[in-house]
Amino acid sequence: MRLSITKRAEAKSGALVTGVTADRNLPKAAADLDKRSKGALQRAMAASRFKGNKGEILEVLAPAGLPNSRVVLVGMGDPAKLRDVDLQSLGGALLGHLNRVGESDATVLVNAAGPDEKGAGPAERAAHYAYGALLASYRFDRYRTKEPKAKKPSLKRLAIMLDEPAEAKRHFGDLKKVAEGVFTTRDLVSEPANVINPKSFVAEAKKLEALGVKVKALGPAQMKRLGMGALLGVAQGSVNEGQLLVMEWKGSESKKRPLAFVGKGVTFDTGGISIKPAGGMEDMKWDMGGAGVVVGLMQALAGRKARANVIGICGMVENMPSGTAQRPGDIVTSMSGQTIEVLNTDAEGRLVLADALWYVQETYKPRMIVDLATLTGAIIISLGHEHAGLFSNDDELSQRLTAAGEAVEERLWRMPLSDAYDKLIDSDGADMKNIGNRTAGSITAAQFLQRFIKKGTPWAHLDIAGVTWSKKDAPTVPKGGTGFGVRLLDKLVADHYEAD
Repeated sequence: MRLSITKRAEAKSGALVTGVTADRNLPKAAADLDKRSKGALQRAMAASRFKGNKGEILEVLAPAGLPNSRVVLVGMGDPAKLRDVDLQSLGGALLGHLNRVGESDATVLVNAAGPDEKGAGPAERAAHYAYGALLASYRFDRYRTKEPKAKKPSLKRLAIMLDEPAEAKRHFGDLKKVAEGVFTTRDLVSEPANVINPKSFVAEAKKLEALGVKVKALGPAQMKRLGMGALLGVAQGSVNEGQLLVMEWKGSESKKRPLAFVGKGVTFDTGGISIKPAGGMEDMKWDMGGAGVVVGLMQALAGRKARANVIGICGMVENMPSGTAQRPGDIVTSMSGQTIEVLNTDAEGRLVLADALWYVQETYKPRMIVDLATLTGAIIISLGHEHAGLFSNDDELSQRLTAAGEAVEERLWRMPLSDAYDKLIDSDGADMKNIGNRTAGSITAAQFLQRFIKKGTPWAHLDIAGVTWSKKDAPTVPKGGTGFGVRLLDKLVADHYEAD
């Protein structure tokens, strides 16, 4: 689909799209269309339940007096209450509608702000509308060799028109770079495990060098010298060797310590010797979702030239059962020197993160750390697929993350940490064990990670197991890999850490 933001001109074919505010109020663009069609829009609204409430869509086919295939009325509700994310959802919902009805060409008419209108101006509205449509346009179809035409997207061109497009294009420029980061994450998460393994994942990340990101990877020998026994223990059962991916974006001359984002990158998780049931195991191709988010975030930040210094670390392994796989009961020594009794080899993500978290602190001394991981099924039992779990040792960081999540509708729910939960992972044979009992599984996993955070370092852990993959479409998130976390963390950086 070709998406553009252009100066208003007459569209002599295809669909015309215009907003309608609450109580069927027709702004100027819609009123002009209604006049040219001899009141067809007003009659259509009167004959329907369409009220102009946010998200409603009404279609008027081949209206008399207009050369267009259809006029699509999109309910905007109260313009003063429209958030950026609402406009994005409207853009995504419109794209879905146009594809469902088989339209190939569409023009969106963005109204100028009224004299008493509050909220986003036309430039911001146009940019966010376009951004939502772009996010909704994503498809992962590279392995489909045959697909009925009726199932393919029909829309070939979408033009967003307004009187003064220059400012809208500037706004959209940065948003497009964030969308490209989201798409990279969705691609990585969607790829099968016979394509994405630790080394091929690193190869994909190296493409960010074209944007100015420094990328390197530590192999098994380097990690062994550093004492990363926890990560290497998970990797030892696979013919695909583990990697520690390190990405650096220097966008600021600030002397402040960098931000750090750390991702769990298990490119396939069989559970190891503690093997998972066969049913649903195919979903474990996206157990590298946290690492996918970190790569997408680094792309978004570098793409829009974020004025911040950021480190991205991904612990990359494949968890396989074999004659060399680690066993339940093994004791490994982490880079921190702490020892871990491995009671369940399917609780492997925390082992990978333990060494990745310690490495980033030892090497870069970051001012704060956010890690992301599809860490526990227990978080899905707690929060379903609507929120990611947030665990943190710092109230300010938690509040900032929660606000960023609300702003982009990638929502977080803070979960508790305490000494009482921490005791559940004490071990008789080592400093700790990698699982607790059957209760509070997400919390004990977070308590485990906290043992690898140095005192005084603000840290947050996002358990994204329930939000990394979706089995249903949403306005800006087609079913499949969601890219959850890229927009959230980009918003966090933009609001609080750029050029400070």
